[in-house]
Amino acid sequence: MNIDKKYEKLKNIIKEMGEIVVAYSGGVDSTFLLKVARDVLGDKALGVLATSPTYPSREYKKAVEIASQIGTKIKIIETKETDDIIFKNNPVDRCYYCKSELFTNINDIAKNEKLKNMADGSNADDLGDYRPGMKALREKKIRSPLQEAGLTKDEIRKLSKRLNLPTWDKPALACLSSRFPYGESITPEKLRMVDEVEGFLYDEGFRNIRARHHNNTVKIEVSSDEIKKFLDNECRERIVKKIKDIGYIYVTLDLEGYRQGSMNEVLFNKR
Repeated sequence: MNIDKKYEKLKNIIKEMGEIVVAYSGGVDSTFLLKVARDVLGDKALGVLATSPTYPSREYKKAVEIASQIGTKIKIIETKETDDIIFKNNPVDRCYYCKSELFTNINDIAKNEKLKNMADGSNADDLGDYRPGMKALREKKIRSPLQEAGLTKDEIRKLSKRLNLPTWDKPALACLSSRFPYGESITPEKLRMVDEVEGFLYDEGFRNIRARHHNNTVKIEVSSDEIKKFLDNECRERIVKKIKDIGYIYVTLDLEGYRQGSMNEVLFNKR
C-alpha cells in the first residue's frame, strides 16, 4: 500500500471512530495524528498533553504553540508516575507503569468530555522495538490509528511536511526516564539533571540529543555527523564545564552516536 492509500485509510479509521482523545506530546507522530483527527472530526478531536518531571521542559511551550497553530483543543494534565515506587525502581517494564498512569488520566478526561475513543501515536515501526508500554495500551483499550493504517515514521514525516506541520523534521522525542539504565532508581532530581543537560546541548545547536545517566557520569549521544562539532576544543570545554556545574562528575561521549533505544541494547546483548 503506498503512502497516499495509507493516508486515506488513516482518515477513514478516524472517521469511523467518530470522536477521539489523543495522547499528545508535541512529537512527530502525535502531532500528525492530532492534526488529521482535527481535520476529520473537528471539535470531536481533543489532545491531552501530560507534563511531569519525565517530560522535557523545553518541549512544553512548543507543544502548546503547535496545538494552537493547528486549531486543536488540548487539555494539560500533570501525571504522577514518579510517585510510583515500582516506576522509581526502574524495572525493564518501567514504561508499562508510566503508560498505565497516563491512560488512566486520559480515560477520566474522555469520560468527562463524553468522548468514547482514546488513541496514541504509535506507528508501524514501533512494532519492531521493545515497548512494554503496549501492554498498558491494550489494557486501557487505546487504539493506535497510525499503526492500524500501516504508516511508518518516514511516511508520517513526509505527510507532516505535506500538511505544513513544523514537526515534520523534528528529532525523535522520548520520555526522560529512557535515559537511565534499567535498575538505577529514577528521581525528580536526576530527571532535572538530564533535562538541563539536554536543554543546554539543544541551545548549543545539537539536534538529536540523549544524555544517558549512569550514576555520577553522563554519557552524551549526538548524531554521528555532530560528533566533530562536539570535539571542537572551545565547544567541548564549554559543554564539560556546564555539565559539571549541573552536578555530574564525569562527562563522556558515545562514539557510536545517537541511536534510538540504546538503553535496550543490554536486553539483547548477553555477551
